[in-house]
Amino acid sequence: MTAEARRQLPAIDRLLQEPTVRAWLERHGRPTVVAALRQAVDEAREATVRMGAAPSLAAILERAAVHLTAATRPSLRPVINATGVIIHTNLGRAPLSAAAIAAMERVSRGYSTLEFDLATGERGSRHSHLERLLQAVTGAEAGIAVNNNAAAVLLALTALAPGREVIIARGQLVEIGGGFRIPDVLRQSGARLVEVGTTNRTYLSDYEAALTPETALILRVHASNFRIVGFTHSPSLADLAALAHRHGLPLLDDLGSGALLDTAAYGLAHEPMVQESLQAGADLVCFSGDKLLGGPQAGIIVGRRDLIERLKRHPLARAVRIDKVSLAGLEATLRHYQAGEAVQAIPVWRMIATPAEALRRRVEAWAAHLAAHGLRATVVPTQATVGGGSLPGETLPSWALALTPTDGAAQALAARLRQADPPVVGRIERDRLLLDARTVLPEEETLLLAAVRQALGAV
Repeated sequence: MTAEARRQLPAIDRLLQEPTVRAWLERHGRPTVVAALRQAVDEAREATVRMGAAPSLAAILERAAVHLTAATRPSLRPVINATGVIIHTNLGRAPLSAAAIAAMERVSRGYSTLEFDLATGERGSRHSHLERLLQAVTGAEAGIAVNNNAAAVLLALTALAPGREVIIARGQLVEIGGGFRIPDVLRQSGARLVEVGTTNRTYLSDYEAALTPETALILRVHASNFRIVGFTHSPSLADLAALAHRHGLPLLDDLGSGALLDTAAYGLAHEPMVQESLQAGADLVCFSGDKLLGGPQAGIIVGRRDLIERLKRHPLARAVRIDKVSLAGLEATLRHYQAGEAVQAIPVWRMIATPAEALRRRVEAWAAHLAAHGLRATVVPTQATVGGGSLPGETLPSWALALTPTDGAAQALAARLRQADPPVVGRIERDRLLLDARTVLPEEETLLLAAVRQALGAV
């Protein structure tokens, strides 16, 4: 690079005087803006070495704007889920209802009654906000919420079985998302796991033979994220409850998904419901708030009042307690069930319940919109899934917009859509990018189509 070319590169102080840059400074602050300018000037220096001439001032500012956008863009961003996976763990699991979002916003704006009793003017309990609702929608004597379901199971075992034996079927020692394994989570409680039966067949007599004076409880873990078929057997929850109660032991049922409605009514296999576990005799039932329940991340424990009170008093309860924002969203979500409006109000259930024909009409409208802009897309039938470790192998009939790039580069098209604002995430099948309507919220359609037009080179 010649001395003349070097002199063509603007100094940072010079760039800071530009009207555009001064506007950036007011919005983002000097350190962030200077860092973006330095990156742009460094790139300009490299380009000058290669080309022998410095890029224009406008080009340098354009690159600085790109770096500034990247530096100031939130890492956690909304995306449009067009994958057809309803409870998509990587994309944040359950989208929330409008009422839940509004409730979370309200308590975020200022102070709240989180732990304050307005009637007495004295300290209250955060657990009081949900207990009556949990009683109403599940039929349990009492309930408590913590920050996720793994924490719920950990709290229950830590409070009820430290240093003692917990009996569990070998086929229920599952691995959950992120490589976390139920046995590892449970051992953190200080309980000693006693595995009974075989991977595929466990009998009531296996549980009974394992009982000792050191047994603290019997644990059933619902295999929500996989299925064993064929030569299998396991005792019913009612039989396990009867066995536990004959020996004066509690039965803890980890349901995971947290269904309060019957999935079979919507063409899926029946997912065990919280109410059914309680009716079968489970003393405590643990389940997630952000899976089939359709609320914010939470772990919920319902069951016998005396056991719930023990959990509330345990020191670990403070470490895993739910925060005020999630608590507000969970309360609003539970009220949908209490009012009998969950299918209409909660996005997860609305997606599950939407007829395939309604989805086909939506996708046909998408294709017609793109055709009006000179872009070709086809409407194809497909299969959506519930996801989130719920109902493995079960699918729902759906319809998708199929995009087939002329150069066959479906992966490149998918990458361009992921760079949209908001990003769009679809799935690739047979060299086509599919955008499944079952998981696209109606209010997202305009943004989705704008992103597709841009990714295909039309505005």
